[in-house]
Order: sequence, then structure tokens, then C-alpha cells
Amino acid sequence: MQTPTPIPTPIPIPGFGEPLRISGRYGSWDAVRAELDEHGVTVLHARLADWRPGRVPGPRLRTLLGRDWARYLDLTHPDVRARFAASRILLKFAAAAAVEVAPEAVELAYHLTGRPYLRGIDAVDISLSHTDELLVVGLSSRGPIGVDAERGDRDLYGCGLADHFCTPHELDSLKILQPQRRNPELLRLWTLKEAYTKATGLGLRFPFTDFGFRTPDGQGGVRRRDGTPATGPEWSFRTSYVDDAYVLSTAVRDTGFGTTRDRSAHTMLDEALVDALVSALDEEAEESGPDDEDW
Repeated sequence: MQTPTPIPTPIPIPGFGEPLRISGRYGSWDAVRAELDEHGVTVLHARLADWRPGRVPGPRLRTLLGRDWARYLDLTHPDVRARFAASRILLKFAAAAAVEVAPEAVELAYHLTGRPYLRGIDAVDISLSHTDELLVVGLSSRGPIGVDAERGDRDLYGCGLADHFCTPHELDSLKILQPQRRNPELLRLWTLKEAYTKATGLGLRFPFTDFGFRTPDGQGGVRRRDGTPATGPEWSFRTSYVDDAYVLSTAVRDTGFGTTRDRSAHTMLDEALVDALVSALDEEAEESGPDDEDW
């Protein structure tokens, strides 16, 4: 009689660190690369003021935004335009640090669902979020990543929104919490769901009332409507409180291929193409002036 093959014990997926604060274009990009090397994941948060383009767009802004330039011009509200541009600039600087190229060489593209990705570079997955004065960028070499943030003082529970995006199990769990804990817990659940659906690429096509997380600690991954587990150890989640004002959640799926340590674009792209691109960017930088502070 043949001895059955034993089922291997699942190896816990390593976690990832707390979000890193990036104060500007000259921020701690070495720390970003170090986080990716160690965890395969890094999440950055920044203030809008540090990345807001000037009132009069500089020549570098159009180059940095690339295909997003037309979308930027179509936005009419000044604050919306500023957040749109600043979030893309931060994302390009972060991705550039990860793959070791100039920010202008990073090209963003979008899936049909609107989910952004790095065109021509599949070693790093990306996600972004912005709300109020906060910008958030997620990078992962382990697999898909999603990030989301909300103001910590936003009232969701008092407005009755829990019924519209919580599972029956989550609603029951919220009701037994002390009243002062219900809104903070609901904010955590909301941002986790946003982050998870961004990572899966489904967005709002996956109704928030159809999946949830355990309360109050949120451990154990995604849960079905009745509270039973729906995902395995391939998913990692984290919720943090940043800048003393915002709830930030991250969802990462490990594809099982390990962390990609060689993320350099030079090893993924044709060397002649990279040299030509760098040369063209150098020429454009000379025409635009040295390091235009107003983008």
C-alpha cells in the first residue's frame, strides 16, 4: 500500500514594516529600497504640501505626468488637480527608486479597471491613495498590493454607513464593542476592504457587504459573510495610524515566487534602449533648467 504524501505545513508569509514618511523628492529613498529588499513590500506616506506642483506648471511636470498630462488638464478643481499630480509624482519617484531609473523614465499605465501599473516593468506592483492632505504609495515585489487611507476623524458609524458596506458578521461584532470604539473599527474595516479590492483589481465590482474582516483585531485574513475564513496565508494585511490623523491599510498577496531582489530596470530592458532613454531625458533636463523646483 502506497504511503500517502504528507501535506506540507504552510510557511507563514513574512510581514512588512510600518509605512515610511517621505518628506520630499530628496527623501530617504535608500530606506525604500531596503524595505523592498527585506520584506518585498514598502508603503510610503507624504504630505500634499511637499509634492504639490506650483500654480504655474513647470516644464518638468508635463514630462513627469506623461500620459496623465491630458487627465491633469481636464481636472478643473485646483485641489483635485493638485492631489492628482502630487500623487503621480510621488509614485513615480518611489517607483524610480525601486527600479533604479530617473522618475521621468517611469511610465504609468492603467488596466481597464483603472488600476495603475508600471509599463514594461512587472517586477514591482504598485498602488496609490490620497485623501485630504495625505498621499500614499504602495510598492511590492511579492505580488499585488493595495493601499487606502481615510481621515481618522471621519464619522462613518454615526451616519449609518455600516449597514451599506459591512457583512452581517461584522455588524454583529461592531454592536458588541464599546460605543467609542465602533467608528475607529469601522474606519479600519473600510480601508482594509478598499485596499483588498485594489489589490485584487476588482474595485467596487466586489460588493463590500459580501466579504469582511474579523473584529476587533482583524487577524486571519478575509472572511465570508458569516465570518468564516475566505483566504489563506498568502494574504497579508496591516492597518496603521499615520501623521496622527489618518488610518492607512495595506493588503498584499504573495504569489509564491519569492521576493524579487533584482528590480533594476537595466536588467529588465534592452541596454541600448535604456541608454537612449537616459540620453533623451538628460537633453530634456538641460532644456528645462536645473532641477526645476516648481516642476
